[in-house]
Order: sequence, then structure tokens, then C-alpha cells
Amino acid sequence: MNAHSMGNKQEELEAIVQQENYDIFAITETWWEDSHNWNAAIDGYQLFRRDRQGKRGGGVAPYVRGGFECLELNNMNDSVECLWVRIKGKANKADIMVGVCYRPLNQDVEANEIFYKQLAEVSR
Repeated sequence: MNAHSMGNKQEELEAIVQQENYDIFAITETWWEDSHNWNAAIDGYQLFRRDRQGKRGGGVAPYVRGGFECLELNNMNDSVECLWVRIKGKANKADIMVGVCYRPLNQDVEANEIFYKQLAEVSR
């Protein structure tokens, strides 16, 4: 995808986000590389990203509205492409855990088991 078409997609995404006033949204299969740092940010949102290491495609990027206090959890295992963010609850509300995962069609059973283990750990 060239920079021009990526720019058009970003403009479209930003328009939708502003119109719908989302607190959280995410992109999967970002295909971003270091050269895409210039166009990944969206005003008013904190960007978390996990690019696919050593392979083409994949990648996940959750965005959280700037007013929320967030903490990205350490990646628990490189064989599963997930990014987990804990959003601090307001007042007496509980924290919210948000996970964005990319699952390749050919993901093996071992990777599935690792994902389920991660899901159990972050759900505590």
C-alpha cells in the first residue's frame, strides 16, 4: 500500500472516529513498519501498537481516548500477537482490560493454548 492510499484510509478512519466519538477502537493487520510512524497517531487518542516481528502483515494497534489512564501490559509471549491494555476505572468503577489480537489462519494449536493462557491471566 503506498503512502497516498494509506493517507486516504487514515482520513476516513479519523472522520469515522470523530463522528462516532469512540472511547476505544483498534486496528488489526496494520502492516506498519517504522516508516509509518508519521501517520499512525490520531489527535485525542493514545496509541498502543504491536508490529509483527520478522513476518509480513499482522500487527495490532488499539487507540484509547486521551482522558483515560492506561497501562500497556508486558507482552507475555512472542508467539501470540496480542496487545493488552488496562484502563483505570473512574471513581469506584473497576478497571477495564482491553485486548487486541491478530490470529493468522495457520496458527497452530500451541499458539492457541498460549492465547487462552494469556486470556486467563489478564482476566483475573
